[in-house]
Amino acid sequence: MARETAELTGTVLGTTGGVYEVETEGGLLVEASLRGRLKQEQRTGDRVVAGDRVEILRQEDGSYTIETVRPRAAELVRCAPGRGAKRAKVIVANVDQVVVVFAAAHPPPNTRMLDRFLVLIESNQIPALIVVNKIELVAESELESTFSPYPDAGYEVLRTSVKTGAGIDQLRDRLKDRESVLTGPSGVGKSSLLNTLQPGLDLRIGEVSGTVDKGRHTTVSARLIRLHFGGWVADTPGLRELGLWEVDTERLQDYFPEFRARSHECRFASRCTHTHEPACAVRLAVDAGSLSPARYQSYLAMRGE
Repeated sequence: MARETAELTGTVLGTTGGVYEVETEGGLLVEASLRGRLKQEQRTGDRVVAGDRVEILRQEDGSYTIETVRPRAAELVRCAPGRGAKRAKVIVANVDQVVVVFAAAHPPPNTRMLDRFLVLIESNQIPALIVVNKIELVAESELESTFSPYPDAGYEVLRTSVKTGAGIDQLRDRLKDRESVLTGPSGVGKSSLLNTLQPGLDLRIGEVSGTVDKGRHTTVSARLIRLHFGGWVADTPGLRELGLWEVDTERLQDYFPEFRARSHECRFASRCTHTHEPACAVRLAVDAGSLSPARYQSYLAMRGE
């Protein structure tokens, strides 16, 4: 049996087939396997994901094993896709912000899905930045009509175009010196944005299907990328469905910032569900046009699940 010789601390960049790529604090890139006893530990979702801080040991034969995984400061968790018993799927760990990317067109923006992303991010208590990509494909009036509810709700919305260069410098500034994750549906241009932000990255780019106007998956699992201008970003697979994990129905209204800000004005305050109660400030604001009816309908749809 090989004798353990040296211990190192590092960050998991990604995984393929049970092999984990780890970058140590000294900048060494190694491939490591999971220690046997770690496979028995109970953790949320996958035991080790991109972004995890780990302790690794170099064996006498030159191989590396992951011995321990440090507690996560933050994690982005969704419900794993597929039928059967529900289980958690951790997309990435230890990020400072989630950058959720949607396209202005091709594929057309599904704001109900965007609202689900934002609820997921809010429930994981991670700051969110919305990026609307491919803005060259639609008129300014259409962009405003579709996405104006989000700045009103308190979210920063950045508009970008790989073809024209619009918003690229601003996105670079938002990513600089932070640990971020880019997520969103398939085909919205996440990999194209990263290739533009960091020339030479050469992430694979897929075309959007002309028949169903949906993107094809080009990224197969989350992978952490070091940015030359400072910071890290996790590129993630495009999602065609988004299951919410452990989102309490009674707290759902708290994950809509514009509702949360008005709850104290409701007759029943924090106990108001904003569905039927009299003197509900949220429903009155929707009726008056000062809150987005579309966002409110998203809220009702999620409550009904």
